[in-house]
Amino acid sequence: MSAWIRRAALCALALALAFPALAEQPVRVFAAASLTNALNDIATEWEKAGHAKPSLAFAASSALAKQIEAGAPADVFASADVTWMDYLDQRGKLQPGTRANVVGNSLVLIVPQGRRFPVTMKRGFDLARAFDGKVCTGEPGVVPVGIYAREALQHLGWWTALQSRVVGTDDVRTALAFVERGECPLGIVYATDAKISRKVDVLATFPADTHKPIVYPIAAVRGARPETAAFLQFVKTSKTAAHIFAKYGFTTGTR
Repeated sequence: MSAWIRRAALCALALALAFPALAEQPVRVFAAASLTNALNDIATEWEKAGHAKPSLAFAASSALAKQIEAGAPADVFASADVTWMDYLDQRGKLQPGTRANVVGNSLVLIVPQGRRFPVTMKRGFDLARAFDGKVCTGEPGVVPVGIYAREALQHLGWWTALQSRVVGTDDVRTALAFVERGECPLGIVYATDAKISRKVDVLATFPADTHKPIVYPIAAVRGARPETAAFLQFVKTSKTAAHIFAKYGFTTGTR
């Protein structure tokens, strides 16, 4: 091998080592709206570690699952409940062996800041008469937060009186925004969403036994890019990701 060829090979190796992210494709992540802040921070840390910054799309888990089923280009799906992850799993859309529960959450009643009223989170309390106006949450039966909300209201015996006053939104962040603007005097969102807002007050937390456990599973979509496995590992097991999830109020007992 001539000296020129040897030098060229060494230069090529040096460039490959110096700029590994150039050959790496961004991991395409479809995630529940309630994960927006946490996953944005995690994506930033992933990029700082020398990887291509992930492409993040946030919406209701139901909408994202339907998009993935229809062939939308995604490498990772992070859902706010197991139902929509099961939906894709049953249709063969997930990469086997990659699914795991990452974090948990709580369900809370919120009001616009400064508009608290007395409430008792027990059967027998008449929540419908305790306030005037609508209740904003995710679309019941479709959007995960709305599914949990309906379960909790039914468990406490409040659903029948409130059903006609429930405003079902496309995702939890939209419900939060309606309450922030005072368009809804009451909302049901996740504790993590209430935590990031300075415009709402938490009225009460729903007891955990009033609804199914709020669990966030994550998995690789079938046909995902090679970089996906390392990114999933980072989200599921790194101390960096765990710290970020905890900062935003997610529970980590499911990790």
